[in-house]
Amino acid sequence: MNELHQLIADLVAIDSVNPDLVLGGAGEAQIADYIAAWGRARQLEVAAQTVAPGRPNVILRAPGSGGGKSLMLNAHTDTVGVVGMQAPLSPGIRAGRLYGRGAYDMKSGLAACMLTLLAARDMGLRGDVIVSAVADEEYGSIGTEALLAEWARWPADAVVIAEPTALDISIAHRGFVWLEIETRGKAAHGSLPEQGIDAIANMGKILVDLAALDRQLRAEPTHDLLGSGSLHASLIEGGEEISMYPALCKLLVERRTIPGEDDAHVLAQAQGILDGCAATDSQFQACVRATFSRPPYAIDAGHPLVQSLHTVTTARRGRQPAIVGSSWWTDAALFAAAGVPTVVLGPAGAGAHAREEWVDLESVARCQAIYTELAAVFCA
Repeated sequence: MNELHQLIADLVAIDSVNPDLVLGGAGEAQIADYIAAWGRARQLEVAAQTVAPGRPNVILRAPGSGGGKSLMLNAHTDTVGVVGMQAPLSPGIRAGRLYGRGAYDMKSGLAACMLTLLAARDMGLRGDVIVSAVADEEYGSIGTEALLAEWARWPADAVVIAEPTALDISIAHRGFVWLEIETRGKAAHGSLPEQGIDAIANMGKILVDLAALDRQLRAEPTHDLLGSGSLHASLIEGGEEISMYPALCKLLVERRTIPGEDDAHVLAQAQGILDGCAATDSQFQACVRATFSRPPYAIDAGHPLVQSLHTVTTARRGRQPAIVGSSWWTDAALFAAAGVPTVVLGPAGAGAHAREEWVDLESVARCQAIYTELAAVFCA
């Protein structure tokens, strides 16, 4: 087994299930210890950053001689759960694929970043090359938030995130806003309809209008790569017993956003639906609030970072990579919001969050070569 394959296997074998996703999850402490020890053994600069108890970031750096631009390669160390998987922490290689939880999302990308740092150490670059191995991307991204809060410790002029993209260059992805909508009725016995107001039935009116808004959004795409925003009703609860009018109903909604849509815009759309319902029913009472959000992300296809990565990737693949938008959210949005140019490129594979997960090993080797050549150009 070569060095890259062994490193991926070592990382996959470490349980790093996010404890905010799975009660009792191991968290990132053990994998952070492994990465730090690996870096120290290879004379790299190593720093640890406590994000939450037992949940550290690890930052490795190959310092340059000075005067050049610095490049950060970013990957997350946490994974989703392993329920239903066969031997999720016993990585195996079959037909050029390495299987196991995190192999695709995204310990293979992390391994490519780490080995790029070894190459950079010996390249005589003027700028620093940095690897940030961050906690908690799969849940709240508190790892990258903490990294950015202390950005002056390891400043970089650009970031490449090693999320899997099948070696294409992702320059945009959607954000999201989580909404909580409540309708209020009036509790009464089911035999007294003149006294009761049905909060659940009133929520039904909102659901109809939310579905109409979703259809309208998707019928009118405005972003070249991402199309449109969308929304769906996720969870609903209400009522106390079958023979009572429900006094309260609560609905949780996820609204996916594209660049140009922010929390205020999403809230205004939802409030407009509530106002419309109230205009036709004097007894209608409802409220909406945003409980959590993450911004969408985009960088211009003509940005020098994108163009440099495109040139390097074309040379390594023998054909031009596609410029794509991703349907899922990544930490790229946090770096971009902090003003750091960021792109996403990683290996090919399948099974993120699924019961069978694998990564194409040849694509990981190409990723390592792409990252290394980009560092040589960017940090020269």
